[in-house]
Amino acid sequence: MRCWRWFGFFLIVGFVFSISVACTHSADKSTTATEAKTAVVSAETKISPQVKPLPPETTAILKTAQAKNLYNPPRGDVRFVVISDLNSAYGSTDYDPEVDKGVNLVPFWQPDVVISGGDMVAGQKSSLTPTQIRAMWSAFDKHVGAPLRRAKIPFGFTIGNHDASGAVGVNGNFLFQRERDLASEYWNNPKHDPGVKFVDRYEFPFYYTFESKDIFFLVWDASSHRIPAEKMAWVEKTLASPRAQKAKMRIIVGHLPLYGVAVGRDQPVEVMADAEKLRAMLEKYKVHTYISGHHHAYYPGHRGNLQLLHTGILGSGPRPLINGKFPPTKTISVVDINFDSPELTTYTTYNIRTLKVIENNQLPRFLTGHNGMVLRRDIELKDLTPQEKNLV
Repeated sequence: MRCWRWFGFFLIVGFVFSISVACTHSADKSTTATEAKTAVVSAETKISPQVKPLPPETTAILKTAQAKNLYNPPRGDVRFVVISDLNSAYGSTDYDPEVDKGVNLVPFWQPDVVISGGDMVAGQKSSLTPTQIRAMWSAFDKHVGAPLRRAKIPFGFTIGNHDASGAVGVNGNFLFQRERDLASEYWNNPKHDPGVKFVDRYEFPFYYTFESKDIFFLVWDASSHRIPAEKMAWVEKTLASPRAQKAKMRIIVGHLPLYGVAVGRDQPVEVMADAEKLRAMLEKYKVHTYISGHHHAYYPGHRGNLQLLHTGILGSGPRPLINGKFPPTKTISVVDINFDSPELTTYTTYNIRTLKVIENNQLPRFLTGHNGMVLRRDIELKDLTPQEKNLV
């Protein structure tokens, strides 16, 4: 009888223990599942480039076969997307499909600001009427301005020769004053606020400065090859200012580049006059990068200590580089800034038609134009072979 009592006692204890263990395991599984779910969410949050809902136009592109494996580079401390030369034929209110594709893809990269190298409309024709010019700016707003405002992405831009050329006649007057007046009318309309954080509007939209997360941007009117002396005085005073010098990085944006890089544009009036003098001045004030358009060819270069981002083109008329076998290509670039990196900037540039990334080694190691040599940004003079140095 005593044995049966002990047997019953152990049976009850075992039953209680088994229930306790089962409950404990159930609790462990619940905790593990929660932790796993949290880990997945954290991982997705860490690797996902999107922090804002994407517009339907962006989502539609991302569902295409071309965009299936669209590369999104590691994000820097600051990110901006660079586009340029969006226009078509003189007076056109239409845009090539690559322009819409590029603009609609911008939210995928979630930039802090979009930078444009100019030529947003198709002017520089004296026969264009005010009605036609306003229609061009209205079309720009439909295809570019409004989509970026809806996405709440600031737009920093420079005026190009087809927007409002700064060319002057023998009497010193602007040859395209009407276009300059109407460009100013468009951009100074509060409805078209570009959303950047202005520092000095000075003569906006031709000359102005703005900031984006410790980067100081200065925009000058390089829609023609010369900048007037009084405007250069403003440029130097601005770059020397405590506000500019305290920034972690300084960038200049202008339409014409300093040096020739593209076939058909490698001539004096297609680049800035006194390029070496301008470069020396920019280096003096520790400008890191000069962003330009106009040559319709992408080339990530440098000369001396100044980085030169030749933005390429989204609109009509891509051009080949002056040497090398890289074909004319329409491009869009993502620039990531890492303040702790010696290089500071990382470019990820896409062929907008294929959405494939353009690698540096696809481009010439250097370009030698009529007014000087530009090295690819990952090449130094010491890296050139004896044969290459003979071509310099």
